[in-house]
Amino acid sequence: MENIFKEPQGITYNGGAMLYSIGGYVTGFLGLFNTSISINIISAFLLGHAMIIAAYLVHECSHNLVFKKIRFNNYVGELFSWICGSSYGTYKDIQHKHFRHHVDVDDVVWFDYESFFEKNPKIFLVTKILEWFYIPAHEFIMHFIMTFSSFIIPERRNQQFRNIAIIAIRFSIFGFLIVFFPKVALFYTFSYILLMTVLRFMDSIQHDYPYNLTLFSNEKPLRQGEYEWEQTHTYSNPHSLNVEALNWLTLNFGFHNAHHDNMTIPWYQLPQKHRELFGNNAETVVPFSSQIKIFHKNRVSRIYGNHDEFAPEGSEYLIAARNAEVSGGNAASFLTSF
Repeated sequence: MENIFKEPQGITYNGGAMLYSIGGYVTGFLGLFNTSISINIISAFLLGHAMIIAAYLVHECSHNLVFKKIRFNNYVGELFSWICGSSYGTYKDIQHKHFRHHVDVDDVVWFDYESFFEKNPKIFLVTKILEWFYIPAHEFIMHFIMTFSSFIIPERRNQQFRNIAIIAIRFSIFGFLIVFFPKVALFYTFSYILLMTVLRFMDSIQHDYPYNLTLFSNEKPLRQGEYEWEQTHTYSNPHSLNVEALNWLTLNFGFHNAHHDNMTIPWYQLPQKHRELFGNNAETVVPFSSQIKIFHKNRVSRIYGNHDEFAPEGSEYLIAARNAEVSGGNAASFLTSF
């Protein structure tokens, strides 16, 4: 079994993460049916965290960091995309967009959400109201597009049969829960909101890139190969530098400079790579207290217009982020492949 993993340590770390995600998903989901509200609440958090780990395993598989053979990474990436609800589009679309993010040194997208909000002011107003109440309405818009991607994105129309089949399966199951087990449907929705909230919390301050509408374009990337620029405009937001295990809650995704320095390093080696790059200097990361302040203070303002000529960039952005003086961004999840 050890031989199929990319590295000997992988059987422990990735094997453990996969067992936790699958076990937590099954156990958490079954716990939602319990008559005890306390067990329901605990199960909802377990279910949500199992989906979070599934999402970061999709990320690891997309970099081919779990198994030696690419096809095994593809199979497992597809499996965990079902667990974290991103299976409406294809795993390969997720992988392609994410590689473009690394190779182009850019936030490469198709959906121009700022233009969308400008053309739909009522939707923008509702989004702002919901976001004030910590409901991730902006992410719901992104996940709606993901769900119906083959009907919305012209370049993905050849995926309509697959898209319809997955919609039919997932919507039928959720509809069954709404009719016969509404409490379960409600708690599952909470778990999914937890997933979206944590993913965007981690994503929101890891780059100061503006987005670029070049996902389906053949134009030459402006910053391709500019690795020094990439590191200057990438920021690390671990949960803790002192208690390393806390970062396992998001598979070390907060060590983002280390990941962008070498995207072939698996999640369990990122803290070591971070120390090689920065030592134990706490001033090279955004402290967790600042992350919380940014997320809270700017939950409405970061929806739209959070990039302008006066916004800090590069090393100035890191200083401002450490002081909780940036807005952060939205809609940058690697699961939404557009």
